[in-house]
Amino acid sequence: MEMNQNQIMELLDALYEKSINGIPKLSQPIDVLANDYLSKNNSTEKAARQFVNYQVAKCTTSGFVTGLGGLITLPVTIPANVSSVMYVQMRMIACLAYMGGYDTSSDQVQTLVYACLAGISIDQIIKQAGIKFGTKFTTAMVKKIPSTVLTKINQKVGFRFLTKFGEKGIINIAKLVPVVGGVIGGGFDLVETKVIANRAYKMFIKGDLSALDDKDNEKIIDTAADIIKSQDESDN
Repeated sequence: MEMNQNQIMELLDALYEKSINGIPKLSQPIDVLANDYLSKNNSTEKAARQFVNYQVAKCTTSGFVTGLGGLITLPVTIPANVSSVMYVQMRMIACLAYMGGYDTSSDQVQTLVYACLAGISIDQIIKQAGIKFGTKFTTAMVKKIPSTVLTKINQKVGFRFLTKFGEKGIINIAKLVPVVGGVIGGGFDLVETKVIANRAYKMFIKGDLSALDDKDNEKIIDTAADIIKSQDESDN
């Protein structure tokens, strides 16, 4: 599967639109989903944690993932299981952003959601643009991010996903050992989604921009390698 950077952004834009607006007969708009959790909990933090726990479990449910993949129409053809997992992960991030009081219809928040999904560090890019923030990133600061900075962030996001979708990228690790691909895929999705959930919670609920750490991706790759190794040892 070969994709260029424009196709990557088209894919992300399509997933984001479906994440925010929902999919008819399948998923609610993001505001309805978020407000449902917020109304049932006495704090944003508690509502966010409850939501994340459910999303992580759902992302690793093969029946849900398979069924969802067949219902998502995208501008770029990618495996159904990949598109459905990405949808659940992006929707999870966007919902946490909404819970945190961020405007999910803004270009700034949309770009930050992409950065969170990709796991790229952006604090230095923002600081270089002259936007100062202390220990906590706020909704007001997000509104100040100019389009030139958003472009730079999206370029980093596009490059990260080009690598991820590449021949030796993360998503294709399971293809290296086709016999246990399902086992690797399920374990890999769980680890990746947990990492993404953690960084999204820190970023949008706690206002911790440093949660976007490139090292997260190294942890995901190492864990996938461990899954392959453990499966190989059990077969022997």
